[in-house]
Amino acid sequence: MRILHTSDWHLGRSFHGASLLDAQEEFIDRLLGTIQTEHIEVLLVSGDVYDRALPSVDAVALFDRTLVRLRASGVQMVFTSGNHDSALRLGFGSALLEYAGLHLRTRLADLDRPVMLEGDGFALAVYGLPYLEPRMVAESLGVSEPGHSPVVAAALGKVRTDLAARTAASALPVHSVVLAHVFAAGGAGCESERELSIGGLDIVPTSHFNDFTYSALGHLHGRQKLAEHIRYSGSPIPYSFSEAGHHKGAWVLEVTADGLGEVKTVNWPASKSLRILRGKIDDLLTDKQYDAAQDAWCQITLTDKHRPAAAMERLRGRFPDTLVLNFDPEGKPEEQQHSYADRLAAATSPMEVCSGFVEHVRLRPLNTAEGDLLTSVIAQVRSEKVEK
Repeated sequence: MRILHTSDWHLGRSFHGASLLDAQEEFIDRLLGTIQTEHIEVLLVSGDVYDRALPSVDAVALFDRTLVRLRASGVQMVFTSGNHDSALRLGFGSALLEYAGLHLRTRLADLDRPVMLEGDGFALAVYGLPYLEPRMVAESLGVSEPGHSPVVAAALGKVRTDLAARTAASALPVHSVVLAHVFAAGGAGCESERELSIGGLDIVPTSHFNDFTYSALGHLHGRQKLAEHIRYSGSPIPYSFSEAGHHKGAWVLEVTADGLGEVKTVNWPASKSLRILRGKIDDLLTDKQYDAAQDAWCQITLTDKHRPAAAMERLRGRFPDTLVLNFDPEGKPEEQQHSYADRLAAATSPMEVCSGFVEHVRLRPLNTAEGDLLTSVIAQVRSEKVEK
């Protein structure tokens, strides 16, 4: 049985104010292409289908179109809800949708009710754990300790009880796949993920998943292997510049009568890449080494001694999709090495106070015109006070 493990679609998400719907449409095309070329029979989505609990109309429409296309492909689908999803909204109509091969696991009551699939000489039990917010589910799971680890352990205990009963009653081997939206120990996070908690209470030991045939994890946006049978697929497209070096895609795995077989990567390179540039503005605007970034989403850090005027406008002339602009001057001027409070305390004239404020905000000295303007304004204020 050939299975495709994905997660963290985040439909409807924007990227520093730029819409990603076109990029997400492109990902769906690649997803459908992979299902066809890899002869995928089961699609797994381990949470965060949407980016918000109340998704936009466009995001819902995209998901609707996607489900129709997936159904036409004949693939069986198992979706769980993540911390960005509304479990109630995502799970609407789940009982009816099962007849169409779409299995939604968004309720606590369903976590030990597997999707049972028939393989060649074996049965496959696919369990979907929705995102488990400890404060909301601890009592139902009989957990008194704080944090995600105890509630996930309790939930997986219910899964193991069900799996043991099915294994005992089956004449064929019963293999197991578990979907879970967690921060597993050893996983590497990035900037685009929402923290599940603070103080380390969100971390779940990988040992919780050791005895399942395969654990399809979601939440972390980088594709990674924690063990041969415990993996994150990562998000299908990048959602922060910290993911600029990621290879986006999914895992294709094969389960046979003997258990987990080959697991391989499938890559979905986006047509629009991410680039992180750093340097002086004149070099960035003229050097040919930056040609490849002209069609990319760009995060640019300027290292000029003083902040250049109209920097964003000038940069977008060459890099039109510059989304983030930072300023980190090399050889920071002496006047910028002190806090504004220190400079204000040392000021000996109104001109030094005013010019210090402008320089603090703009990170560059006043030019001649600005200095003349401030001088005239201060002189005018002084003359008005004398007249009074």
